[in-house]
Formats: sequence, structure tokens, C-alpha cells
Amino acid sequence: MKRIVLITGCSSGIGEALAQNFLKAGWTVYATARKRDALTPLVSLGAQPVALDLTAQSSVSEAVEHVLGREGHMDMLINNAGYGAMGPLAEMPVDEVRRQFEANLFGQIALIQAVVPAMIQRGAGHIINIGSVSGILPTPFSGAYAASKAAFHAASDALRLELAPFGIKVVIVQPGGIASRFSANAEAQLKETTKNLNHYAASMDAIVRRTRISQESAMPLDRFAEKLTAILLREPIPPVIRLGTHSTLMPFLKKWVPTQRRDAILMKKFKLN
Repeated sequence: MKRIVLITGCSSGIGEALAQNFLKAGWTVYATARKRDALTPLVSLGAQPVALDLTAQSSVSEAVEHVLGREGHMDMLINNAGYGAMGPLAEMPVDEVRRQFEANLFGQIALIQAVVPAMIQRGAGHIINIGSVSGILPTPFSGAYAASKAAFHAASDALRLELAPFGIKVVIVQPGGIASRFSANAEAQLKETTKNLNHYAASMDAIVRRTRISQESAMPLDRFAEKLTAILLREPIPPVIRLGTHSTLMPFLKKWVPTQRRDAILMKKFKLN
């Protein structure tokens, strides 16, 4: 039987690289992006393109119906799509915060809800959720993004317990720094996420630095995707996977460094002292 994986956010970055690796491993890959044209490079490698807007319920339903209608089942869902809204949370437009949660949490939950019935019927399946170490240790000017990822981690923990009786495994991946367009995309959003700056107007350089920080000494994208794919193709898959620059350091700092000391370090780094 063919092994079927649906991967979201495949126009570039982690999603595209994972799709390439799953194709190499012989899987049937359904790759999604908002626009099908963005998937042309993957289609040339054998991927099946699916237009998907996670913020639209009709688009989510149509995408899942398309895959299940053609294949009859889905072995794995990789929830990768999302972006980073950077800026001081105290002055970020609330609509931008909502948009961040729509893209990084609510859309993923909608997709999971659409996929789960078929997995329950089959008594098997894997749901792989891409979180972030930012959801473990938030830094200044990443509050909306970190909060959305922390919520995604919590949702994944609950889903792992709730779906286990049905044979469905839920995994949360918490990447550190990965060389990708994440920072460039986050920086492109600054016009909207920082348009209400008042008390933080003088912090714009530090805000821009926060958008770029994940690319400092970042793990090469190809290596990250190869390592993650190898883990996902080997049973049993651990419930929590941490890969990438600082992916283990950040949880260590959160757990072992006293809060006041940790705050002092971060405030100095982002010139808030």
C-alpha cells in the first residue's frame, strides 16, 4: 500500500525540504501552498500540488477531501505552515495577533479535525506538528509568535493523549534556528505588526534584529530536513523532537536558569535595559 503524507507550507523552507525528502523515500507527497504555482519545483519532482488556505474552512475541507478522495487514506499529516509576527506585544495591533493565531494555531486545528476521522476509521496515523523553541522560551518582540507556538505545543500534548486510544500518534517538533526564509518573511511583516509603535519606536533596530536572530549560526535547511525525515520514518517516533541551533539550549535555560537572571540576559540582548 502506498504511504501518503500531506505537508503544509511547501512553497519554501522546511515544508519544501521535507517534501523533497519524503519523495526520495518513496512516499506519495501531497504538498500544499496558498498558490499552486508556488509548488512547481516540487511538482517536477513528483509531488501532488494542493492549494490550501488554512484560514478558510472551505479550503481546508476541500484539500483533505481531495487527498482522501484520490488515495482513500492518509498515513501522515505534517502541520508546517505558519509565519512569525514580530514586534512588542503591548503595541501590536490586536488584529495582527489574531492573524498570527489563525495561521499558527486555529488553521492547524481545523486541518487536524478534518483529517482525524479517516485516521480513526483506519486505526492508525501520524500527526506531526511543527512548533518552535520560541514557544518554550519567549524572547522580547516575539510575544505573538511565541504565544501561538506555546499554544500549539499545549494543543499537541492534549491531542497526543486524546488520540492515542485510536492508534493515532501525535508528535511535536520544536526546531531551533534553521536556515530558511523565516526571518525574511517576518521582516516583511513588520510594516503591519509595528505600525502602532509609540513607546517602542526607539527599539526598531532591536525589533529588526529579533526577526533575523533565528538565522544566526542556523542549521542548514537540508541537514535539518534530512535528520527530521530520518526520525519520522523510524518507529517509534519520539513524542517531542528538538533539532536546530539552540533547540536544546533554550529549554535548558527555561528550566534551570532563574527567571530574574534569564530576564536580565534577554533584556540586555534586546537593549531593554
